[in-house]
Amino acid sequence: MISGHERLKVSIAAVLTWMALTSTASAQSQSEASKGYVEAVAQSAFGNVTSQSFGVELGVGIASDVQVFADVGYARDTAPAELGAAAQVIAGFLSQTQTGVTFSGKQPVTFGVIGMRYRFATSSKVEPYVLGGVGVAQVKKDVSFSVNGADATSTLSQLGVVLGSDLSGSETKPMLSIGVGVVWPAWQKLIVDFQYRYGRVFTSDEGLNLSRAGIGIGVRF
Repeated sequence: MISGHERLKVSIAAVLTWMALTSTASAQSQSEASKGYVEAVAQSAFGNVTSQSFGVELGVGIASDVQVFADVGYARDTAPAELGAAAQVIAGFLSQTQTGVTFSGKQPVTFGVIGMRYRFATSSKVEPYVLGGVGVAQVKKDVSFSVNGADATSTLSQLGVVLGSDLSGSETKPMLSIGVGVVWPAWQKLIVDFQYRYGRVFTSDEGLNLSRAGIGIGVRF
């Protein structure tokens, strides 16, 4: 028979073993959650128009479920309807004296955001998260005109046209970004990030909304 003293020693050993295993599992979980990551991002950008956005996102863990992130990207076009309407007025004026007048208009945005990303603990492999950050964005009005197939944008003054700020120039303004996503650890350090981001650029007119939905593929380190 096992004496009371021996049973006590067995119980203590069992408790110590359980504490050690729990501590190790917790440390491993915290280590996984705190890892940094870097990913290339491809998204559909929509707001005024639908286009594409590309970028890079980098994050570094500062706590078990919290990361500091930086998001840098480029959206090909966010042009409002007013930009095309204004360009059409110029094209109409040119058509009075020129033939074969055409135009194209885009409003690309280059942006950079830093902020915090919080991961929700789950019992599955996927890792849902929310994030928020602030940054800056450069909004550029990219409008060009052609006459008989030749680019005439740089020589419009010779045709009696000077483009105003509604069709030319750029501005750099503050940007606010919030988002959600789900990270799937696909294989070893490889991750797939299904994501949605909403951005608000505080331009000098009515402001610009930039929504992006897409996927990021990267690695943890």
